Parts: sequence; structure tokens; C-alpha cells
Amino acid sequence: MITKENILAIAKKTILSESEAITKLIDFLDENFYEAVQRIYETKGRLIVTGIGKSAIIAQKMVATFNSTGTPSMFLHASEAIHGDLGMVQNNDIIICISKSGNSPEIKALVPLLKRFGNTLIGMTGNITSFLAKGSDYVLNTTVDMEACPINLAPTNSTTAQLVMGDALAVCLMEIRDFKPEDFAVYHPGGALGKKLLLRVKDMIEHSLKPTVSPETSVKKVIFEISEKRLGVTAVVENEKIVGIITDGDIRRMLNDRDSIADLTAKDIMSKNPKLVSSETMAVDALNILEDFSITQLIVADNGEYKGVLHLHDILKEGII
Repeated sequence: MITKENILAIAKKTILSESEAITKLIDFLDENFYEAVQRIYETKGRLIVTGIGKSAIIAQKMVATFNSTGTPSMFLHASEAIHGDLGMVQNNDIIICISKSGNSPEIKALVPLLKRFGNTLIGMTGNITSFLAKGSDYVLNTTVDMEACPINLAPTNSTTAQLVMGDALAVCLMEIRDFKPEDFAVYHPGGALGKKLLLRVKDMIEHSLKPTVSPETSVKKVIFEISEKRLGVTAVVENEKIVGIITDGDIRRMLNDRDSIADLTAKDIMSKNPKLVSSETMAVDALNILEDFSITQLIVADNGEYKGVLHLHDILKEGII
């Protein structure tokens, strides 16, 4: 009978089975893994990752991970390889061939062809006595005792093991290359992630207005300046130096506290020592400042030179959060 308890029990059993299969991979890490990482790192060519069936899907994911972390890679479908796609393999390329059994017809046909070209072949297989393992220069062992599938047929533990072994390779290569967030940004320029890593304040204030008043400006004119520039704020500048800031919140508080504003000037209501950021500040760092101080605007200045105003809405429009 299908019950909530039964469904949750099956799910937990599956997760536990896959986690145990992954843990056992630690014991399979040996000289082969080390040499494989070294060969990939040192190659002047690309990393070609190939496989058949579900292993081909894992190969595609591995290629995506390698490419985004600094290791130029290409996916080669094993069955298409023997029908013309072998032409994408160049002399200096290193090949990872993924197969649970290591004995499928496509793999048996492909391995001799790859070896004929003289490329380094790294076999990732769950059968270390297989045709693939024997034909490889280095073998990455992804053996699993059984699949999480209740009939032990659908690739579950085995494909998870392949995926994790691929991630281990990618992370090792990242460490060797000293791959930094800035490098990651180069490969992810689009979307929220790319903007978090690349977008700077100067990119958002290029056409920004610069609301400005002097300390002696009347409050009436201050209100006009804030309303006209529509940024909810104005900088107070004296002798080309930013000496304060007035926000629409300051104006509201002043109107609540005063019956008359005729004798007031900007210096009477401004906040001194406003929060400043340079135009080179990362947008995500500027956002953190806004959140930390519960404010919605920042004055942008480079070496004391007033550059503009960054508003929280500018960051929101970029989709960073």
C-alpha cells in the first residue's frame, strides 16, 4: 500500500544508498587520479569527454563544469564519434571516456580508434577489468556495489559516482590553476551571477544625475533640487568637497519638527559624513553597505570628486537580488 511513510522511507533509502556509493569512491583515489589531473592540467589541447547512454548525459554535465572553471572541454557522443565526429579530436587533446560496464559495443569500437590517434585516454568505469579499463592510460574507478534502483538496473548510484568523480577532477584543476571569483566571472558574464561578479558602481551611474546644493542653499531650493533630480537625495557640496547629504527622509522629519522653514538652509538639516563609495566599488559590495546601514542611496565619489548617486533601485533593476 502506498503511504506517506512508505514514500519517505524509499526516498531516504535511495539517498542513503547513493551517499554510501559516493563515500566508497574515496578508497578508489590513487596514482591514476593524480596522473589524470596532471595530464589534463599540462595539456596544450582540450579535454574531450565522451560516453554512451546515461554516461553521455553525465559527460555533458562534466563538460559544462570544466568549461566554466577554466578547463576547455568538448562533449563527444560515443556513437556519433564512429560516424564522423572523431574529427573534432586534435593531437594534443586528452579524452575521458565514461562507461559503467566499459564493454558496450560503442566503447569497444571507439577505444582502438582513440588510441590510434595517440591521445591520452582516461577511462572512467565501474569495471576495472573491462575493455575500456585495459585500453586506457589511466583508470578512474567508479565501481558501485549495486544501484539504488530496486531492480538494480536503472543507473542511479553509478551515474552519481561518475558525476562526483568528475566534480573531484574539476575542483582539483581549479585549485591547481588558482581559479578565483574574477576568473569565474569571465565565464559567467550573463545573468545575476555574472553581474554580482562583474558589475561595478560606475556601470550604473554613467548617466546618473548629480543633485547638488551648497550649505547655504535654502531648504525650499533643496526640496526643488531633490524633486527635480528624482533620486530622493542631494549632496551638499562646499568648495568642491562633499560635506553632507540630505534625503527626502530628512525633509519629512524637518517638516514634522518645524512650523516654518523660511530661515533654514541645507547645513541646518544635512547629515554630515555621508556614506561614500568609489565608482570602482563592486555593485554587490555597494548593496551590502545599503543593507548594513538600512539606507537606499549612496554618494559616489572618487578621491573626493562627486560622481553621482547610486540608488537601491539601480541595483534592483540589474537583477542582482
